Amino acid sequence: MKDSSNDHTDKYGGSLENRCRFAVEVIDAIIHEIGVDRVGIRLSPFVDYMDCFDSNPHVLSTYMVQQLNKHKGFLYCHMIEPHMTIVDGRMQIPHGLLPFRKAFNGTFIAAGGYDREEGNKVVIDGYTDLVAYGRLFLANPDLPKRFELDVPLNKYDRSTFYTQDFVIGYTDYPFFNGS
Repeated sequence: MKDSSNDHTDKYGGSLENRCRFAVEVIDAIIHEIGVDRVGIRLSPFVDYMDCFDSNPHVLSTYMVQQLNKHKGFLYCHMIEPHMTIVDGRMQIPHGLLPFRKAFNGTFIAAGGYDREEGNKVVIDGYTDLVAYGRLFLANPDLPKRFELDVPLNKYDRSTFYTQDFVIGYTDYPFFNGS
């Protein structure tokens, strides 16, 4: 969908609508097969992995949200925040998803650097319905329990993410021992 990587010259390239056509067709087909109430999507408007970016991520993502809204009962829209920054030694989340949250008619899930405190705050404030915790969950197999008890979290090791090693990384983070 992103204009930096979509170089199609057919009906799936060029205009915004054409670049989104394949995703919209896939969503429609899945809804037809299993029902709208079982379909959700994750969009990453600000992610630029592998030099895949869009010159106007707000317009692209707003268009996709509008397409999702055509399906009453679409399960959820899950989006990742723009890149975080560190200010005074603390991670700052830019909260760049609000326009999409306001535009989407269903359950909205925000991800991207949230801790327990900030996650609770954005839900209470209505910024999002739910918060996803990717990296924290990778390093804390018992994350909900740790949040409930408000105990220290394991630090994650990015170098072990998405590797082929079955011993180091996903499976070796310790559970909270209760002390």
